[in-house]
Amino acid sequence: MGVTPVAHGTIPVVPAEPVDAARRARAGRAAAGRTGVRGSSVRADGREIDVVCVGNALMDFLAFADVEVLDSLGLAPGGMTLVDVPTTTRIAHAVGVSRQVPGGTVTNTAVGIASLGGTPAFVGAVAADDLGDRYAADLEAEGVVAVLERFDHVPGDPDAATGRCLVVVTPDAERTMATALGVGGRLDRTGVPSEVLGAGRLVYFDGYLLDLPDAEAIVATIVASTRAAGGAIALGLADAMLVERHRATLDWLVADCVDLLFANEQEVVALTGEATVSDALAALDYEGLVTVATCGAAGALVSHGGSIVEIPAVPVETVVDATGAGDLFAAGVCFGYTHGLGIEDAARLGALAAAEVIGHLGARPERSLAALAGEAGLL
Repeated sequence: MGVTPVAHGTIPVVPAEPVDAARRARAGRAAAGRTGVRGSSVRADGREIDVVCVGNALMDFLAFADVEVLDSLGLAPGGMTLVDVPTTTRIAHAVGVSRQVPGGTVTNTAVGIASLGGTPAFVGAVAADDLGDRYAADLEAEGVVAVLERFDHVPGDPDAATGRCLVVVTPDAERTMATALGVGGRLDRTGVPSEVLGAGRLVYFDGYLLDLPDAEAIVATIVASTRAAGGAIALGLADAMLVERHRATLDWLVADCVDLLFANEQEVVALTGEATVSDALAALDYEGLVTVATCGAAGALVSHGGSIVEIPAVPVETVVDATGAGDLFAAGVCFGYTHGLGIEDAARLGALAAAEVIGHLGARPERSLAALAGEAGLL
């Protein structure tokens, strides 16, 4: 499949500034709120870039199926399995596809930010094929600036194609994913331009980047370029098993580099080794770090400045598909962080965005999040 996990602790501390200075700068940004985050660049059309999102570009194929079907396909319910492109085709034939939409966790976050009225950029890699063309066009139509590294589509090489993910939703609204990264797994440092990273107030990426062959250079570029431009960094832990694979690198990022950390209950516990979410958040009480832990129907916990605040979930009449709930929660927080909201109000905006997306199939909002936030008095 061409995807080799990076060994533990291979990414060095980026010598852009001493660790103590980096922590003081992070603390200063947290204390100042949005005023502590540098202004973004202005594009030719007059729009500013709020958040630069770096991640895997995946075309999502959405389907419904019973749990028994997952067993027959060798997929663990609720998990994510890396497969090759032909396997995604086989699964699609077995379950049937209800909908096709550009996705990937960080892409979902970027689209959510755009729906809230922001101007995000997405940085990733696609092939020069039909799916890659559609991916780019869709992002631009959604208001996302597409910065895509393009790779030639090689006939006869099934993985020299735009990445795709089969998202199978079971009757309990849980989603199970079979992911073929395709050329998305070939994203390298040249596909993550420093000038783009420096253009936004905030750069957001998730832990899945750490599994890429060029992860070390990509992450080093993100940290150094964002620090040099005076921007802030947000990180999503992505998956509890990924945390185990890359604990040393994540420990470094969280302790010294990241301003905003996103995790669910399992991920934050896996990162710290603590027994409970509250204990885990207490263990992550680094100066200047804001940690947001989503807790499903129980809402979320926000830890910052030595305090932990509960953010209630927004009620949903029927949960149809949990796909993208965390991605859209991150969208609300990132938008709020770069648009003058306090972190607790930003988290409430995230809860509203997550509630919208779990009420229907797919990880894209079907209603304007800006309109919903206006109705709720959050914007």
